[in-house]
Amino acid sequence: MTGTALNVLSFLLLGFFLGMRHATDADHVVAIATIVSRERSVAGSALIGAAWGVGHTITVMAVGAAIVVFGVVIPPQLGLSMEFAVGIMLILLGVLTLTGIGRAVGTAHVHAGVRSGHALDLHDHLHAHGDYVHRHPHGHHLGAHGHAEEHTPLARLDRSWLGRIALYEWLRPFAVGLVHGLAGSAAVALMVLSIIREPIAALGYLLLFGLGTITGMMLITLILSAPFVFTAVNLPKFNWRLRVASGLVSFVFGLVLVYGIGFADGGLFTGAPTWEPH
Repeated sequence: MTGTALNVLSFLLLGFFLGMRHATDADHVVAIATIVSRERSVAGSALIGAAWGVGHTITVMAVGAAIVVFGVVIPPQLGLSMEFAVGIMLILLGVLTLTGIGRAVGTAHVHAGVRSGHALDLHDHLHAHGDYVHRHPHGHHLGAHGHAEEHTPLARLDRSWLGRIALYEWLRPFAVGLVHGLAGSAAVALMVLSIIREPIAALGYLLLFGLGTITGMMLITLILSAPFVFTAVNLPKFNWRLRVASGLVSFVFGLVLVYGIGFADGGLFTGAPTWEPH
């Protein structure tokens, strides 16, 4: 193998592994944890990671191409706005996670139609239908549960217009990846430009960076999902606590980002915003 071929191979591997490293950024992991907390299969979690990675790669490639090929300069206000959007998104993910859990679990209720031959046949504990966790008095013999699977909020959503969109359950991680890609694309593109002057080679590097990001996030979601998948079946109360924790971490982390990006010295809403891609 010639020296040139070795240099090209090293260049390709560098982009791929830097992409894998990029997937481990704290805001990425916090956001994706709120999504996989609902998942009940490891394979489904890996697909969630892939969907996030595809969304991230699309925006990195789009913004990166604008910077690398057309020399677009991103003003500080726009750069800060893209990063500010990540903080807002983390807050929203945290709120949705916490309110969803609170709505499902916060009020124990008796469903009409629960019939049993004896009162002792009924009991009350956290249980799940898909990713909808709730509690109510119920039995486990035929006809004693109190409601059918299709009467849970998740099933209603599945029957809505969203349910008619193929792979709609992966639209959320895909959208989250798009937002994350916007926030990080300028830094990645500028880093590439500092090393590579040829636009085609730079775009190839960005593509490999994206593939590394997809691979890295798939591995991360596999690891993150393991405790959620296990506890959803075996320890539903502990699973509930894990989901609450993921929502709280996302909410607090988002607040910290919003303050730091928007209101600290040089922030988006100050008199003199300053921005350094990172």
